[in-house]
Amino acid sequence: MVTEKSSRKYKTKDICDRYDISRATLFRWESDGLLPGVGRDWRGWRVYDDDNLKSIERIIKGKNSI
Repeated sequence: MVTEKSSRKYKTKDICDRYDISRATLFRWESDGLLPGVGRDWRGWRVYDDDNLKSIERIIKGKNSI
């Protein structure tokens, strides 16, 4: 039996509110290659998953340690 990994999906606004960052910052991290694998929904809007959240937390932690 094959089971799919169940992962919660988050909108851009959810991520920005959760981490108190701007949309521009989030999109810049993606374009700079710091945040790979961001999915898109049927409208082409960004959809983030739990793996993306872990990456965001690593980015924020790295910036705060400087």
